[in-house]
Amino acid sequence: MVKIHSTVLNQTLEIKRIIKHLKGSQSGPTLIFIGGIHGNEPSGVFALQQVLDELQKKKISITGNVYALSGNLWALERNKRYDKQDLNRLWTSENMQKVLNNHLEIRNEDISQQIDLYRTIRDIVQKESGPFYFMDLHTTSSETVPFLTVNDSLLNRKFTNQYPVPIILGIEEYLEGPLLSYINELGYVAFGFEAGQHDDPASVQNHVAFIYLTLVFTGSISKTSINYPHYYSILFDNSMEFKHIYEIYYRHEIINGDTFKMEPGFINFQEIRKGQELAKSNGKLITAQRDGRIFMPLYQNLGDDGFFTIKRTPKLFLNLSAALRKIRFDHILTLLPGVQWGSDKKDVLTVDLKIARFFTKQFFHLLGYRNKKVDETRLRVRNRETASKTKEYKNTSWINK
Repeated sequence: MVKIHSTVLNQTLEIKRIIKHLKGSQSGPTLIFIGGIHGNEPSGVFALQQVLDELQKKKISITGNVYALSGNLWALERNKRYDKQDLNRLWTSENMQKVLNNHLEIRNEDISQQIDLYRTIRDIVQKESGPFYFMDLHTTSSETVPFLTVNDSLLNRKFTNQYPVPIILGIEEYLEGPLLSYINELGYVAFGFEAGQHDDPASVQNHVAFIYLTLVFTGSISKTSINYPHYYSILFDNSMEFKHIYEIYYRHEIINGDTFKMEPGFINFQEIRKGQELAKSNGKLITAQRDGRIFMPLYQNLGDDGFFTIKRTPKLFLNLSAALRKIRFDHILTLLPGVQWGSDKKDVLTVDLKIARFFTKQFFHLLGYRNKKVDETRLRVRNRETASKTKEYKNTSWINK
């Protein structure tokens, strides 16, 4: 057990890895909420405790299982983002192979937390039945409306479209080792919710509303068992101006030793113009390379993401993308010279760079390919759709909406 404190709520909680587990009398979905994977973001943990306590107190009927997990217990106790390594960057293929083989060296508290969190998730998946849903609860260092970060699979898109908040696609292409990317590679619905600024009291309220809506959307509780319009309106009223799907097109990475400072006053989703001054890195001015919107500008000391820039994704593109993925249009590409499968699962394409120059980044996105890795002669792109456990969700209420 560790004690964590919220200055916003002026409350202290004693928690452990499994904050709370509620099991319904009937079989159904298994929901796994994770709060505080960054120790300076306790809002989600307090919201989870509040909602699950209310469900118990009001004796609201639950179908399936609801798990509330804490992320980095060591960091939460100290109100630090992490010890030596960001826990949300440790879930790489290389690291996870070592975890599975019990070969990962525990060099710091963050790796210790990762191993324990992984084992907890593994045990839940082995013990419970699906469909499984994973939700990672966060806050940001800058002022923001609530939004979702979604790895771009059709399952994720379909489920998250139920929420009245902006959806950001493609963040996994710019980050190495997020927890949700690992979960998505296992085929489950998994996405992140950013509730607001770290120290904003509204962030806890937004987290509470998100948790209740998720319980309804998954069929874990009935819409009539809670004040559904109230919780829906909390998120809708905060986000209605930006309720679109966006895609990341640029990330400014802070490399060890860089001196980075964001220009003051930027808020999430703020419009920016080409040539606008955004930040300074090592004394050099950084300007916007094109029109768009600023996304997650960094106003804290820790972190290697200075800022992202995003653009709205047209509905036509999303519809075309869904159609092409359903007919597995990507399989036709292997008929071209210089294009071949890079794995037996047919979830990776290797493309000769001489051929790759004829394909735009948007083209691969259209077909669901992310995480480009380039060597001297080839491009490797990975498809999220191949792993999706679509059959597991075939009887859900949202899948055919």
